[in-house]
Amino acid sequence: MATMSTMYGYGEIRLYAGSASQELAKEISEYLSVPLSGYDLVEFQNENLFIRLHGSVRGQDVYLIQSMSPPVHRNLMEMLIMIDCLKRDSAGRITAVFPYMAYARSDKKDQPRVPISARLVADMIEVAGANRYMTVDLHAGQIQGFFSIPGDVLTTFHMLSDYFLRKNLQNVVIATADLGFAKKGRNFAAKLGVPLAFVEKRRIGEESRTRATTVIGDVRGKDVILVDDEVLTGASLCDAARIVRENGAKDVYFSFSHALLVPPAVEALTAVPDVKEIVTTNTVQIPTEKHLPQMTILSVAPLLGEVILRAHEGRSVGELFNE
Repeated sequence: MATMSTMYGYGEIRLYAGSASQELAKEISEYLSVPLSGYDLVEFQNENLFIRLHGSVRGQDVYLIQSMSPPVHRNLMEMLIMIDCLKRDSAGRITAVFPYMAYARSDKKDQPRVPISARLVADMIEVAGANRYMTVDLHAGQIQGFFSIPGDVLTTFHMLSDYFLRKNLQNVVIATADLGFAKKGRNFAAKLGVPLAFVEKRRIGEESRTRATTVIGDVRGKDVILVDDEVLTGASLCDAARIVRENGAKDVYFSFSHALLVPPAVEALTAVPDVKEIVTTNTVQIPTEKHLPQMTILSVAPLLGEVILRAHEGRSVGELFNE
């Protein structure tokens, strides 16, 4: 009897791990009981990349796992060349799996004479030859509209909120590091059945960066879970922790999806007093030297693995989330 995938005209699942997501790809491989396929990656002295597959992918259902984490341009270019390589070997279907999408903050023209870089990245992925895409926690939902190919935009919301539900914390309030994360923060608070607060940031004087100035909501005498989507230098999150402590908060928890943690993030997060736990995910590979003592890293491998399986078999992804 034909399997669902062969009915759709695709062969077996083939998994490839980009150099930015080796550990995550291995976990997905174990979840699916599908081995990672091999390839040679050569970087010449002029920084040009060359890729050669170890075996044919003709007619196969291929999933390339590669986050667009720093170094962004090398990892992005590697992904595009790999997609082109798979296309030219006549893969049946190519799905670009990038748990973190770079340039996602550049999603609109908010000032004169600027690009919409997120649209450019989407175009490049399509032109390279991807038939589908899969990503996690886009910075802005409208970026889905930049792609003409179908895709699955997943979220770490359920795993992060379920983690805190299991902790059964008492007298807690959810706070967002800025007002732009208000809607997702509200969902987090509703899931936990706790109040919501907002940290307001304003540009102070002639400074080029914003600074947390006030808290909208009551955090006095409560433990605070500060939620955000990605942490780059950690400045906003650390600033938010400072202001909630000044407003009487007790223990502080950090919860975010993408741990980019570029310098001086590790030093900044380490220096924040009364941070009980930092909860994040492995959408971006976190090297050992950036693993802080109070850090908990939740794996998105089961989520991505299950969605890959459902996409391969032509089954609903929404059923995973009762949608």
